[in-house]
Amino acid sequence: MKYLNPKADLPFKRIFGEHPDLVISLLNALLPLSEDEEIKEIEYLPSDLVPDNPLRKYSIVDVRCRDKHGRQFLVEMQMLWSPEFRQRVLFNASKAYVRQLDAGCEYELLQPVYSLNLVNEVFEPELPGYYHYYSLVHQEHSDRVIEGLKLIFVELPKFTAHTYAEKRMQVLWLRFLTEIDEKTREVPEELRSEPDINKALTVLEESAFNDAELYQYEKFWDIIRVEKAIYRKGETVGMKRGMEKGIEKGIEKGIEKGLEQGIEKGIRQTAANMKRMGLDIESIVKCTGLTEEEILSL
Repeated sequence: MKYLNPKADLPFKRIFGEHPDLVISLLNALLPLSEDEEIKEIEYLPSDLVPDNPLRKYSIVDVRCRDKHGRQFLVEMQMLWSPEFRQRVLFNASKAYVRQLDAGCEYELLQPVYSLNLVNEVFEPELPGYYHYYSLVHQEHSDRVIEGLKLIFVELPKFTAHTYAEKRMQVLWLRFLTEIDEKTREVPEELRSEPDINKALTVLEESAFNDAELYQYEKFWDIIRVEKAIYRKGETVGMKRGMEKGIEKGIEKGIEKGLEQGIEKGIRQTAANMKRMGLDIESIVKCTGLTEEEILSL
């Protein structure tokens, strides 16, 4: 049996965006919920996330839903990490929280918004653990919490199966997300024996996707590789130019400008390479965010 990687856009949304029972299982396993707070049923909400950086639009996969109490749950698979990601998560969660008033609610009727962010890169190398939970807590008295926003970040590369072994479903879902991919031929019995995970594995079978969907799947990974190369190259070139510029105008300002120039140059260079490889203009536009005129002029 061959499987697709569940972290990719199409499989992730097929599993968690079309099967309410599976996203409920994932949320109950990974969110900081007590037994009497567990989610029983949900309805899906339209995804309206529009990244402000066109280069990052393919690296973000999201599913949004709401339970019968009005609590909202935002689930994101973030393939690439960037410094602005935390602020964007806070912005989107805050936007979902504020939008509840559009329905004429009083403030006391506002329900919490939970943002679960699965990150495919390490972004807190100095902090132990893979699970990071943020909420509005009193600085001196941690038992005093302002309810409303709950932000959870999971660093997938840090996860190991023996960590937090008492949280069985959390461990099983994270093993599913980190161990299953195109190379998987034998699924561990611990995953197969759990009904929710076994159902997700069935959804993930390559045979369940048609040729057009498989092409879309492969294209997703190609775009992620391009995005990563562009971002890393821009980061490197930008840091170098930024340091040089910073000697004259201040290190901080120089790094910011250099990073911007480096990314722009990296994007143009990548677009030129893709053009030489014979890729069509429409695909290059989607991958780089450049206009058709800019690509034709390269």
